[in-house]
Amino acid sequence: MAALGRQVFDWHRLTPLTWALLARQTPQPAGQKRTAAFLLCKLMTVSSGGGLEESSFVEPPKCAQKPEHRTRLIQCLLEKQRTPVWQENFVRSLRDMGFSDVHVNELLSIQPGTHPQQMLDIISELILLGLNPEPVCVALKKSPQLLKLPVMQMKKRSSYLRKLGLGEGKLKRVLYCCPEIFTMRQRDIEVIVGVLKEKCLFTVKQVTEILHRCPYVLREDPGELEYKFQYAYFRMGIKHVDIVKTDLLQYSMTKTKQRHVFLERLGRYQTPDKKGQTQVPNPLLKDILRVSEAEFLARTAVSSAEEFEVILGDGVPSGVQ
Repeated sequence: MAALGRQVFDWHRLTPLTWALLARQTPQPAGQKRTAAFLLCKLMTVSSGGGLEESSFVEPPKCAQKPEHRTRLIQCLLEKQRTPVWQENFVRSLRDMGFSDVHVNELLSIQPGTHPQQMLDIISELILLGLNPEPVCVALKKSPQLLKLPVMQMKKRSSYLRKLGLGEGKLKRVLYCCPEIFTMRQRDIEVIVGVLKEKCLFTVKQVTEILHRCPYVLREDPGELEYKFQYAYFRMGIKHVDIVKTDLLQYSMTKTKQRHVFLERLGRYQTPDKKGQTQVPNPLLKDILRVSEAEFLARTAVSSAEEFEVILGDGVPSGVQ
């Protein structure tokens, strides 16, 4: 009788394992397969140190019987088996930096062949420069070649941009408008900075503001940039502080010259004298350059498109420099 009792006890102990074995060997409908997956998960818990009592039943909990819970459980189990360790670490690191799951998916799709550590190093440098996750994603989508930069080059360029005063969040606009600031030759950046400091005589703080507010100057020909400043300063009589404040350097030379000359010919603009005075009040620069052509003609020049064409013809009148 004692021997029979021990056999019954042993049979009860082997029931979950035997059931799981049968579940793998016996063809089952889809619903039963999901239940088997649940029990397999439970058995895995036991094998990794969980108590036997936890899995000594055949019927799964009520929550696991619901289709949505069964599906979620299977997806979790499959993802754990398929997700590489490097990807889990990569995603965890990005989340620690403040990136959402949407951002992570975007970053993973930009350069699939990029080594994860390389990508993390580049992204980390951008975050350290004061950029938030959203601008980082935008910049990398616009210029995926940034992810291929040598990390040391990225660090050196970041250090140089900080010296120019473009850290602490000021880089967002620069990177959006001119993402090649990280890939262009440093010598080219130094030439533009040199023109602003030495030729145009802007202060260090004003140079930082110009690069922040008008990053397109980095793409300018140095000679054209100097001429644009000279025209605004000498022909239009605009001072350094106003050139910076009005973002004048971001507008094309053609647009600036045409609108200025047109207003001059209409008698609505005068170059200030040495004391900064004019006989007529000059329009504000924002009303000359920051508006559409239609608004400029109607409100600033108080003229028509036909008169604009007659006065300027195919361009700026000859002799106006």
